Amino acid sequence: MLKVLALASAIVCSVAIGANAEETDIGITLAEGYSATIFADNLGRARHLVVRNNGDVYVAMRGDQGIMALRDTDGDSKADVVEEFPSEAETEVDIHDGYLYFSSNVEIFRAKLSDGALLPTGDIESVISGFIKQRQHAAKTFTFDDEGHIYVNVGAPSNACQVQPRSAGSPGQDPCPHLDRQAGVWRFDAARTGQTQEADGHRYVTGLRNAMAIAWHPGGGLHLVQHGRDQLGTLWADHFTVDDNAELPAEEFHYVHDGANLGWPFTYFDPAKKKRMQGPEYGGDGKTKAPKNKYKKPIRTFPAHWAPNDLIFYKSGAFSPTMKGGAFIAFHGSWNRAPKPQQGYRVVFVPFKVGEINGPSIDIATGFSGDEELADSREAVYRPVGVAEGPDGALYVSDSMKGRIWKITKTEK
Repeated sequence: MLKVLALASAIVCSVAIGANAEETDIGITLAEGYSATIFADNLGRARHLVVRNNGDVYVAMRGDQGIMALRDTDGDSKADVVEEFPSEAETEVDIHDGYLYFSSNVEIFRAKLSDGALLPTGDIESVISGFIKQRQHAAKTFTFDDEGHIYVNVGAPSNACQVQPRSAGSPGQDPCPHLDRQAGVWRFDAARTGQTQEADGHRYVTGLRNAMAIAWHPGGGLHLVQHGRDQLGTLWADHFTVDDNAELPAEEFHYVHDGANLGWPFTYFDPAKKKRMQGPEYGGDGKTKAPKNKYKKPIRTFPAHWAPNDLIFYKSGAFSPTMKGGAFIAFHGSWNRAPKPQQGYRVVFVPFKVGEINGPSIDIATGFSGDEELADSREAVYRPVGVAEGPDGALYVSDSMKGRIWKITKTEK
């Protein structure tokens, strides 16, 4: 049954947008050859963002802010119009087939966009509902393919499916009940409203802890970067050290097909051994390998706990013709490497063809946390959470701490 919410009136927000920002201090460090402006600032708890083909920017806001819509009317790479679109948006926002799509933690919505109007002009429609309400890994990120499908990440509501969650020595549940309707990616019809997960969803990927970063490559194929599990050392001190706790497991970059199994909660990927290992909840001891050829192998790994929160594939050649088709990943940064310093907090570029890495990763933007010896993620100055490409090939990056938006471009020669 179609659910329609009446569209509330637009709210013009009074926020400190880019025109008031200090140009001499953009707050981050960029790779050589890149520069940035502060497109907007102090928006609030910003999450993912998307840029329309006319340059308008839409940012999902956590809490009760809905979606912020931003427009640069004078071409100075700073938003001078900011309006609020009241909605149940929490993390994801995207544009598909003339609609603005966005998600709460339990539902996917859309609203029609019109030429010239900054805010959607149609009613808010429910596209997919019926997801299980959960406290952990609840955000419903999604992406679209070229054949009319939408793919929705449904995170696992636990760390490792233990009988007693996050308790030292507690074994894993087998079978794990979260694998029935969570811990995977579900495929739906992107154009049809009133769908539910149980009646209309097709489970495309299973064995997935949480894939905030999910994208369809323009050349074809679903890709994702998932958050690895936590607390190997604190929960299983007989088998893992403090160093292991900080460095294990890898964050995994995957090219996935229908029916792929990524091994959660039974396994984790060890970046030093370059092997998938049996999880301690299921009889592993840090030395026991997972069953061979049963689970998908990542195409690239990243350091533990970096928290990959967004993934896009670069459609333009504006930065460099060789970068077209490559991946940009926003890493939100770790919270659980103590007593070692926290890490991540960066935007990375991965040279890429469909399903194949063809070069080393490059740090495009770093220094978000403000402290290389950061002990607590709550003290980070900024944390990158979303990335989006503009119609001119510029890269937009959102921050979840203060709500700053950067617009990154190539430095003019």
